[in-house]
Amino acid sequence: MTILEIKDLHVEIEGKKILKGFNLVLESGKVNALMGPNGSGKSTLANVLMGNPKYEVTQGEILFEGKNLLSLSPSERAKLGIFLSFQYPQEIEGVTIGNFLRTTLNSNNSENKISVMDFNELIEEKSKLLSLPEKFYERYLNQGFSGGEKKKSEMLQLLTLNPKLAILDETDSGLDIDALKSVSNGVNKFMNENKCVLIITHYKRILELIHPDKVFIMINGKIVQSGTSELVDHLEEKGYSWLKESDGE
Repeated sequence: MTILEIKDLHVEIEGKKILKGFNLVLESGKVNALMGPNGSGKSTLANVLMGNPKYEVTQGEILFEGKNLLSLSPSERAKLGIFLSFQYPQEIEGVTIGNFLRTTLNSNNSENKISVMDFNELIEEKSKLLSLPEKFYERYLNQGFSGGEKKKSEMLQLLTLNPKLAILDETDSGLDIDALKSVSNGVNKFMNENKCVLIITHYKRILELIHPDKVFIMINGKIVQSGTSELVDHLEEKGYSWLKESDGE
């Protein structure tokens, strides 16, 4: 079942064209990897899907479960079940991970708010799944966190908020092998037949722990190749030059 459909999407920022006729279809129950060289538009896509106002959509449409996302605010998109894990999560002073997540959950589900007791049980359960230190969620959001701790915090957010579509923008960037395993474990535990993941990455190593059903290669603002995980091995061996040639560059 199609969960996300992007048709002929054109996006620019400050007059510079980034996405140039981008098309993509994602299905429920599938893990997808989006790869490509720096500057190809991968992070732009993630920001546009979440509704970052810095990016101007000049053409095309984005449908999430048949609903037009372009008319919705970032908070409305989150309520529909879209989650973005940032490459560089920001520190927020004075707000604990737990308070942030409970507030977000209740904002997304205003008609069925979760009690403090039920929330504590939920976040304890998700923390154990990720093998996080005891009371990790009582720390201030990303404040003083290492790179690995920030990414683990994002995985705790993912499991607790339980969205339908998770967009992971270079979540594996800068992680040591233990942190990478923890993050991968979180994504694997999140997935089921009703969920969808889009992993944006430069590296093969996370795709050895989270096995993608489909791999998309993005160059110069559009998808130029798609295939199975074997495509990742091909990139590892040959790089992107052969794709650039086939794209007419």
